[in-house]
Amino acid sequence: MKRKPAKRFQELVVWQKAHELVLSVYRFSKEFPKSEIYGLTSQIRRTAISVPANIAEGFKKKGKADKCRFMNIAQGS
Repeated sequence: MKRKPAKRFQELVVWQKAHELVLSVYRFSKEFPKSEIYGLTSQIRRTAISVPANIAEGFKKKGKADKCRFMNIAQGS
């Protein structure tokens, strides 16, 4: 069965999985030592958040090159 094109970025399976990644990272990093709150904890959370954020931003771009650029940034994160 062929899927309909997404009308909102929240409908993208890749965004949904990236969002789940963020939730998992927050749950996992909650257990990190308090001494890492401004180091490793902050860095890993920011990185995780950038994945769905870049997917969402790329979704709204009109040109294929712009969309690809944001997806590549998300993949790199």
